[in-house]
Amino acid sequence: MSKDLKNLTFQQVRQLVAEFGGRKFLAKYLFSFIHAHHARQIDEITPLPKDLRRRLTGQGYFISQLETVETLVDPDGTVKFLFAAADGVRLESVLLTDAGEKQRKTLCISCQAGCRMACALCATGRGGFQRNLTAAEIADQVYQAARCAEKINNIVYMGMGEPFDNYDEVIRSARILNHHAGANIGQRHITISTCGIPHIIERFADEALQVRLAVSLHAAGDRKRRRIMPVAAKYPLAELISAIKTYQQKTARRVSFEYCMIKNLNDSPADARALIGLIKGINAAINLIEYNPHEGCTFAAAARPTIRNFKDILMQAGVETIIRHKRGRKINAACGQLTATLLHPQSPNHT
Repeated sequence: MSKDLKNLTFQQVRQLVAEFGGRKFLAKYLFSFIHAHHARQIDEITPLPKDLRRRLTGQGYFISQLETVETLVDPDGTVKFLFAAADGVRLESVLLTDAGEKQRKTLCISCQAGCRMACALCATGRGGFQRNLTAAEIADQVYQAARCAEKINNIVYMGMGEPFDNYDEVIRSARILNHHAGANIGQRHITISTCGIPHIIERFADEALQVRLAVSLHAAGDRKRRRIMPVAAKYPLAELISAIKTYQQKTARRVSFEYCMIKNLNDSPADARALIGLIKGINAAINLIEYNPHEGCTFAAAARPTIRNFKDILMQAGVETIIRHKRGRKINAACGQLTATLLHPQSPNHT
């Protein structure tokens, strides 16, 4: 069992308290003080008996904490955080606010420092892979970012790293964030995005979770998809689509497909029709994402009229489609731009 108390699920906290001879109700105090009240030290959890606090500390238990290195605010309201873990590893999160009656606040969180997938359209993988983040480090991004927001309503695992390449820690973090004694974020307000690893998608289908699934597709044919995503060479679309259908048969939950619009590569009417054929029979929604250029990649963004036409073709075929416009580009916080290097602001809102 981890010595980092923030890394434990509620059930694991109950087990730990029992092992130390504590009464069951103390587990809720311990968990809530860490995940709802954000205690930094065990001694701050005053409802716990002093002897239990002393024994936990004496046995090497602790509460980890990310350091907020920098914060940037884009003129469009997007906020980017650069965090440092205890060993110096750096990671980023992005806070998006959607105007409206409820003013939805969505935090895009990272699950790895770097990424092994090396997708051509994403800058994260170009810096290499350092390590997986722990469940505590994943969840703590939410707690640190919440200081800038009254309430974070939605969590998306779409930051740095491939969630299904760090499966156990990602699932543990989702359970921690969902628990009513902690952050109490509803499962249907949590989305895990993957580049498409079929056997892990099938494993995810067997989890007792209502967490949403998003799959990065980006092309409706294997040849084009391999140009964008190296993972496609290992897992062809037929295998991926089969796993998604299995997932849907088991869960009856809708799947979101992420489709980044790249000029003269995947943005033609023929590509739209191929996409319609590919996902036939799947209860799905499509997110068309504006491509964000980054150093070392020769792709160009599809024109907005082209994207709108692509959407119209999908919608006419009955496929729910949303265009995700660029946000946070001036602070390198847009989709595919996270690298966890020191931030270089292009706006004065720099802390």
